[in-house]
This record gives sequence, structure tokens and C-alpha cells, in this order.
Amino acid sequence: MARKKKRDYYEVLGVSRDADEVELKRAFRELARRYHPDMNSSDANAEDKFKEANEAYGVLSDPKLRTRYDRWGHGGIDRDMAAQATGVGSVVEAVEEMLGEWRRRRKRKNGRDLRYTLELTFEEAALGCTKTIQVPRGAPADRAAGRPPRKEEFTVTVPPGSREGALKTLRGEGEPGEQGGPPGDLVVIVRIAEHPIFRREGDDVWCDVPISFTQAALGAVIDVPTVEGKVKMRIPEGTQSGRVFRMRGRGAPRAGDKDRRGDQLVKVQVETPSGLTARQRQLLEEFARISGETIAHPRRKGFLDRVKEMF
Repeated sequence: MARKKKRDYYEVLGVSRDADEVELKRAFRELARRYHPDMNSSDANAEDKFKEANEAYGVLSDPKLRTRYDRWGHGGIDRDMAAQATGVGSVVEAVEEMLGEWRRRRKRKNGRDLRYTLELTFEEAALGCTKTIQVPRGAPADRAAGRPPRKEEFTVTVPPGSREGALKTLRGEGEPGEQGGPPGDLVVIVRIAEHPIFRREGDDVWCDVPISFTQAALGAVIDVPTVEGKVKMRIPEGTQSGRVFRMRGRGAPRAGDKDRRGDQLVKVQVETPSGLTARQRQLLEEFARISGETIAHPRRKGFLDRVKEMF
């Protein structure tokens, strides 16, 4: 059976022929990490690949053997020389460093992520704000020992246009890791309090504004609340209840683009006057007569009584 032809040592390590000692060691460590039997049990050829890399590094890391190999190739390196090279200190040292690092990494445990719910007002979420929060943080060893967690302060910048449930992650600000493992993250979740007047649809802000019968009929200029304070809005005469007015650029800033904003939509609700005085009633009845309307006088029986009479 023909003996398998050996691959070029430089090709095995994946380096150029003028690679220095640092490059050789780095390439060998990477191959050892990939194919060492202790670290790779899924590849049936991992052990053979590791031995091949071991031999290549053993020869090329020895200046005398490398000179022979560069001049005569595999013909200049007999089996004994190759076997001796794989046992030299540079090879053993590189493998031990790699294994030691791998074992330490396996013992490491990432720190636990922490979550914090940040309560905001409607205006704070829409316009953006800066908040200082206090988060309890404690290492696993502290919890095991029953020691109370210490509170740490963080400054959180809430961008304009933030929405309900938006996440902001502070990298590395969670619980410390174990055995040198990296710390977890602090995840801030935004919760927006319900507003008594405003509601949000995308970047637009809606609100209902009551106006009087006379304002709707005659027209008026009224104060309308917005997320940045009151502004004047004109109500044209003859406005019907339920009409929606659009105020351009008075809504919430678009997330990630504070210079572009949604609109505010104002829905007017015409309030029917109640508790009229005799004079007010007289004037309204006169208005109805002039308008050709018929005024129905109230009956003694209520609506439910009249419904019963129908069946």
C-alpha cells in the first residue's frame, strides 16, 4: 500500500514561508485548539490533523530543522528528526498554554443579566430625557453568603420618540462573572404611564378637546394642549362634533431622527349646554323657531316605559 504523501509544513500551518516565530506559534495554537483530542471529539480525523500540525510546528520552530526543510523539503527531515521535533519544549509549551487557556475558559461563567423597568411619563418618552436609576448588583458569591446586594447608580439617556417596551442595553453593567468570566448586561425596559389627555399612534399624538356649542357655531380661537405646552388653534364657524384637526409637527419625534416629528391630531367634541337659565332657554327656543326646528316637549314617562309600550 502506497504511503500517504506528506503535505508541506507551511501549508499545514497555513503560513507563508517567511513567517516569523510569532506567526508560527499563533497558527499552531489555532490548529491545536481546533484539533486537539481533548477539545474535539466530533471529528474522526481530529487526532491525525493534530499530529500533522504538531510535527509541522516542531520542525519549523527549530531553526536548524527549518533550514534543512527549506533546503531539501521532507527529504531533509527523517522520521527520527520529526519525532524528536514534536517533543521539544516549544511544542509542549504551546500545547500546554493552549490547554491551560481552554480549561480556564471552560471554568468561566458569564455574569447574569439584570433587568430594570424604567417608568416614564408620556412627555418624557416623546421628548426624551435623562434619568438616574439605582440598580441592586451582587456577585454570586455574595448571594451564596447571604450578603445584601449593593445599589449602584446609572445614568440612562432616553432618546426622543421612545416607545412602550423599548430596550436599552448597558453592556457589562450586569452581575460580575465567575472565574474571570465577563459580566452580564443591564437591560432597561421602558414603560410609559397612561396620559389623561394624549394617546399615541406611531409618531402622531391624538387628543380630544371639548368646545362649546357657541364656539362650534360661531368659530373661535382656543388653547390646545400639546406635549410641549399649550398652543392656539382656530375653530372655523359651523364646526361639527367629531371633526379632526391636524397640527403639523406637533407630535412625537421619530425614533433616531429628532428633527422629524409626527403630527398632533385634535378631535373636537361639541358639548351640549345643560342647566340652562330661563333666558338661555328662551333664546335657544327662539333660535329653533327661526331655524324652522320643532321643539318636542318632555314627556312624563321615561324612555324605558315607552319601549315597554311597543311590545
